[in-house]
Amino acid sequence: MPAAGDRRLSVTRLTLTDFRCYRTLRLECGTAPVVLTGPNGAGKTNVLEAISFLVPGRGLRRARSEDIAWRPMDGTPAEAWAVAARIETPDGPHDVGTGRDGAQGRDRRQVRIDGQPARGQAALAEVLSAVWLTPQMDRLFIDGASARRRFLDRLVYGFDPAHAGRVASYEHASRERARLLREGSGDSTWLAALEDTMAERGVAVAASRRELVGRLAAKCAGSPAGPFPGALLGVSGDVEGWLEEGPAIDAEDRLRASLAEGRNADAETGGAGTGPHRSDLSVRHAASGRPAADCSTGEQKALLIAIVLASARLQAEECGASPVLLLDEVAAHLDSRHREALFDEVAALGAQVWYTGTDRALFASLAGRARFFDVEAAAVAAAAP
Repeated sequence: MPAAGDRRLSVTRLTLTDFRCYRTLRLECGTAPVVLTGPNGAGKTNVLEAISFLVPGRGLRRARSEDIAWRPMDGTPAEAWAVAARIETPDGPHDVGTGRDGAQGRDRRQVRIDGQPARGQAALAEVLSAVWLTPQMDRLFIDGASARRRFLDRLVYGFDPAHAGRVASYEHASRERARLLREGSGDSTWLAALEDTMAERGVAVAASRRELVGRLAAKCAGSPAGPFPGALLGVSGDVEGWLEEGPAIDAEDRLRASLAEGRNADAETGGAGTGPHRSDLSVRHAASGRPAADCSTGEQKALLIAIVLASARLQAEECGASPVLLLDEVAAHLDSRHREALFDEVAALGAQVWYTGTDRALFASLAGRARFFDVEAAAVAAAAP
C-alpha cells in the first residue's frame, strides 16, 4: 500500500452478480462510512461478505466458493458468482473483481485487477486492506487458535501484502506434504523440497506476525481508545521461540530438521507437528492482567474492538491509509458510551467503515457523516435522510 497521499482507502462502488441472495446489486457509495439497516435475513451481512472477498482468504464466513452462488427457489445448483468494486487508494482508483467461473467447474476463485488476470488471491492485498468483526468472532478468545491466527494474518496483510502469498505457499506445501505422507508415495527428495519451502515460508510468516505484534502491542497497551481497554499482546509458538533465540536462517534450519524428523508421526496425524500453523495470538486485559478468555463477554468484545482500532491507527501512520472496516451488528452489542466512542474513533481515523444493524436509531449520531441504505428482501436502496 502506498505510504503517501490521502489516508482514506474506500470501496466506492460495489457490484454483485449471483452472489448469495443477490441476482444483481450495484451500490454507489463514495468514500463516506456506510450504514446498512434492515430486518434479520434481509441480506446485510451478505454485502459485507462480498467486500471481504476483495482481500485474500475465504471471506468473513469462511465459505466454500461453490456455496456462495445465488440459487433459485427450486434449489438448482448455481455455480458462477462475481464481486466487482472500484477501490480508491492513496495512489488512485483501481477496479478489482473476483468470483467463480461455473463454466470451468472449478472451486478456485478467479481474480482480476484493473482488467488484467492476477495469479492468485494474494494480489488483492496489494490493493485493499480490510478487517472485520462479526458476531461469530465474539468467541475468538475462547475457541481454538486457528481463528486467532487468521485474525492476526488479516492484520498483517495491511502492513505487508506479500504475507498473503507466503501464507498461501506455506499452506500449499503443507497440504502436499501431508498428502504424500498419507499415501506413502513420496520419495525423500520430494518431501525434502516441500519441507524446504515450508521452512523458508513458515519462518517468514512467523517473523511477520511477530514483528507486527511487537509494534501493535505498544499501540494497544499505551493508547486505549476512550472507554475501550488497553490490551497486552503476544504471539507464541516454536518458530517464534527460535526467532527470539537467534537469526531467521537458524530458525529455518531447525524447522526443516523438525519436519524431517517428524515424518512418521505426521503420517499418522495428517499434519505437521511443528510450524507457524500451530502458533497462537495471546491477549490480556492491560488493566487487570487477566487473559482475554477469562474476561467477561463485554470485556472480550471491547478488547477485540480495541485491537482493531489500534491496528487501524498503526496502519494509517505506517502505510498512509487505514483499512476498510466491516462491522457486522457491532453497534447493537455496545452501550451508548462505547458505541459513540467507536463512531468517533473511526471518524478520527478517516477510515471507511461499513456498519450493519437492525435498528437505524443506533446510528442516529452518524446522520450527515455516513451514507444510509435500507436493506429489505435482497434489495438495497438509499435511505431517506
